[in-house]
Amino acid sequence: MSEGEWRRLDPRTLLVGAAVLCGVAGGAALPAVAGLSGGRPLWQAVAWVLAGAALLVLAGTAADWVRLRRTRYRVGPERVDLHTGLLLLKRRSLARERIRSVDLTANPLQRVLGLVKVRIGTGESTGGESSLELDLVTRTEGERLRRELLTRATDPEEPGHDGTLATVDPRWIRYAPVSFLAPALGGAAIGAVLQVSEWFDAQAEVIDWIGNRFQDTSLTWTVVDLVLLATAVGTVGALGLWTEMWWNYRLEREPGGTLRVRRGLFTARSVTLEERRLRGIELVEPLGVRLFGAARVDAVATGLAQDDDDKHADLKNLLPAAPRERAERVAALVLREPEPPTGAPLAAHPRAARTRRLRWALWSVLGPVAVLALLGQLLTPVLLYVAAGCALVLGPVAGLLALDAYRALGHGVSGGHLVTRSGTVRRTTVALKRSGVIGWTVKQSYFQRRAGVLTVTATTAAGEGAYDILDAGESQGLAFAAEAVPGLLAPFLETTDLETTDLETPEARPTER
Repeated sequence: MSEGEWRRLDPRTLLVGAAVLCGVAGGAALPAVAGLSGGRPLWQAVAWVLAGAALLVLAGTAADWVRLRRTRYRVGPERVDLHTGLLLLKRRSLARERIRSVDLTANPLQRVLGLVKVRIGTGESTGGESSLELDLVTRTEGERLRRELLTRATDPEEPGHDGTLATVDPRWIRYAPVSFLAPALGGAAIGAVLQVSEWFDAQAEVIDWIGNRFQDTSLTWTVVDLVLLATAVGTVGALGLWTEMWWNYRLEREPGGTLRVRRGLFTARSVTLEERRLRGIELVEPLGVRLFGAARVDAVATGLAQDDDDKHADLKNLLPAAPRERAERVAALVLREPEPPTGAPLAAHPRAARTRRLRWALWSVLGPVAVLALLGQLLTPVLLYVAAGCALVLGPVAGLLALDAYRALGHGVSGGHLVTRSGTVRRTTVALKRSGVIGWTVKQSYFQRRAGVLTVTATTAAGEGAYDILDAGESQGLAFAAEAVPGLLAPFLETTDLETTDLETPEARPTER
């Protein structure tokens, strides 16, 4: 077909839609039969459910056939057009020069049929109007659209593409169980069992069965055993989810200045990012992953904000949790830097920042303990023992986390990037291009004024939009902002402040890695 000719979606879309509807009907069949069998024979309830399922599949397939017949698209020299709708006609058009991403996804059934969903985006956070979605086309057509729409004239002075920057190492799966996802999956599994049992009015029997298994066990050990069971279930779920998400992972730099991430076992994903949209990277270290010396790499880029209909929450992930040294090398390759900016020595923050975190930790423990103690005085002495246990256990833990949060604070400049680090439960190190900073925000609360610290926020049109340098010294933070992006903040500062600022004072000592 010639360029600019109208094209249609693949007819096998009907098979995919019918299979999905059959799955939905099958999932709803059990609770539906359980609900209908209360006042009528079982065979009659099953017949009603099967009739409803057949009607659902037929109606859905008919709707998909109408959508297929009424949907067409074309790629012209200057624009991409999509026309769809029967009663409500929709005509969408995107200028090719504004297109920033062409992402391909395919679930297992779509992969078997050789189909992909194509999402063409402009990189703007304006909802569905900033993207076009083709559901579904052949994989060959999807790859053709991706190459054609993202091809840019190559700058002769631009360094050549580097090919593959990173591939999956199966040993990285060991970091999946120590993420925060594992306990969440364990809790979700327990909730699912209770929910299904409630559908069949058997929740009381399930709870009694669990109680009988632990009737000869003390309450403390019962709780411990259930927590261990949930942790084991969550660990298995986390391993399975990691395998599905990161199977066949590959990070590549392609000609024309694009980064492409491909991954997925059952649902294959292909996310393409233009390097000119990249404003930096974020090294993320959740507590469990960090204890094992690992980190993941996320992109700080424009146009990765999700639309309301975007189900993929991981578009910015460039590298899964991997050894920190490996993550830093990948970050340097992505940024085209000889050394990783996230590995540069950072200036520490004043001791007042440590005092503030210790106070927050103290109040976060004393608040619940005081409530429990008050309830113990009014209701039962048991709560007094609970309050004492919380104080003895949570107090030292909160103090250690507060000290760790203070040690994490740091900022600095590494080549063309400014770097800021913070956090303890979720530590992040952001390397932001200095040319990508479009403004500074200086905030100082009443308590910060008393402590002589302030928060400086770098504003950029990418990622979260703002990145904080928390609780820096007053002169230290302002001088850093003026140095990192010369001329941006200087007109708002008094000359005497900058002249008397010593960046090598004790409060600017290098922090420990």
